[in-house]
Amino acid sequence: MTKGLPNRRVIVSRILIEELIHLDSKVQTKEEAIQAAGDLLVQAGRVEAPYVQGMLNREKTMSTLIGNGVAIPHGEFPDLKYIKETSISVLQIPQGVPWEEGELVYLVVGIAATFEEHIGILQNLANVVDEIERVNFLATTAKKSDIIDALAA
Repeated sequence: MTKGLPNRRVIVSRILIEELIHLDSKVQTKEEAIQAAGDLLVQAGRVEAPYVQGMLNREKTMSTLIGNGVAIPHGEFPDLKYIKETSISVLQIPQGVPWEEGELVYLVVGIAATFEEHIGILQNLANVVDEIERVNFLATTAKKSDIIDALAA
C-alpha cells in the first residue's frame, strides 16, 4: 500500500453502506433493476433523482453487463452534476433478471462516481466478480456485511 493513501476497506466503507444494499430483490426486468439500484442512491442522499434517468438512458446506448451475472449501471458525463457523493449501491437478485441476450444478472452494482473514481471502482469490482463462485455466494447471502466485506477485501 502506498503511504498516505487510504486502504480499500476505508474507501469501501465510505462509498458502500448497508442502506445502499437491497438483498433478495424481486425485480422482473433490467429497467426495474436499474431503477431500484438508482433509488437506493437517491434515498441515501448520494445522488439527485435525475441521475437515475441517466443510468437508464446509458443502458439504452450500451449494456452495462460485465459478465458472471453482474451489471454495473451508471450515468454518463452530463449526469455527473447530480452526484452528491461518490457511492455504489448493490441490488441482489437471487433468481436473476434477464439482461442481455438472455443472460441473467444476479448482482446489480449502481455506480455514482466521477470518471477518475469510476475507474478505481471498476478495477475493484473486476477483482471481486472474476470468480463465479464468489458471485454465486454474494447473489444468495442473507448478510449485507458479506457484500461489503467482499468489496473491501
